[in-house]
Amino acid sequence: MAIPENLKSQLRLPLIGAPMFIVSQPALVIAQCTSGIIGSFPALNARPQSLLENWIRQIKDALAQYREEHPGVSVAPFAVNQIVHASNTRLYADMETCVKHEVPIIITSLRPPDEVVQAVHGYGGLVFHDVISLRHAQKAMQQGVDGIITVCAGAGGHAGLLSPFALLKEIRREYDGVLILSGCMSNGADILAAQAMGADLAYMGTRFIATDEAHAMNEYKQMIVDSKAADIVYSSYFSGVAGNYLKGSVTRAGFDADHLPEGDLSSMDFGKGDANEVKAWRDIWSAGQGSGSVDAVLPVAELIRRMQEEYQQARTRLAAG
Repeated sequence: MAIPENLKSQLRLPLIGAPMFIVSQPALVIAQCTSGIIGSFPALNARPQSLLENWIRQIKDALAQYREEHPGVSVAPFAVNQIVHASNTRLYADMETCVKHEVPIIITSLRPPDEVVQAVHGYGGLVFHDVISLRHAQKAMQQGVDGIITVCAGAGGHAGLLSPFALLKEIRREYDGVLILSGCMSNGADILAAQAMGADLAYMGTRFIATDEAHAMNEYKQMIVDSKAADIVYSSYFSGVAGNYLKGSVTRAGFDADHLPEGDLSSMDFGKGDANEVKAWRDIWSAGQGSGSVDAVLPVAELIRRMQEEYQQARTRLAAG
């Protein structure tokens, strides 16, 4: 299935900036959307809960102003990520806020988002759900999601172990909605490769940590630049769900990165406490294997311009081949 025309017309690149805990805040989202890609942030980044409405208003106002000042320039919609899990005690309140302001796209994680789909479809919004297996995708299909995000091997954060060549094709056989690929992408040629494999959109997180607008410490950004794929640790220890992290941050926090015990699913705790008090999330830095291709910290607008050039160069190269 092609990207819905009303969404496609707002994009300059077929790309979503993935929502990243702590890192994705309004400045990054606004920079992504005004550069022509979908920007997103986790609802749980807005703490206290009342801040979520302020963030949504801030983003909507900034995008409206940009459209007014730049007529004819494509400005992409934004998305809010919701963790659909029993421990997320904020989910109902956060969704009420998103529905009130008709957030264009809701990205859901973990459990099948039946109630979220109904609420978002009620005002004409879209729901994209992230999965790491065909079984998870099938459950999401049953709930009527508009898009499925395949979180494949090497992706930052909570990622799966399947190759995109396997998972993407398995899901596409059963699903004609928007298919989105996540895992190790960092430049424009990667976006074209995702489309060649059958994805409609690419999904990129780690590359945007190393940007001026990302809400991350300079040390975190520099560690992304300095790290290679081999410097990524895959572990469930820190949240109960397997994910990818920068080995340097794990070691610096006092852990043996090569001998981490298994995590406990019961340790998942979304929506409680202040983000700055959660030591694992403050000191253990998420990143994907695509960090090995990141060579500099850049403003988002410059990064997207580079990606557009790389995307077109890759198309030209393939056409000439």
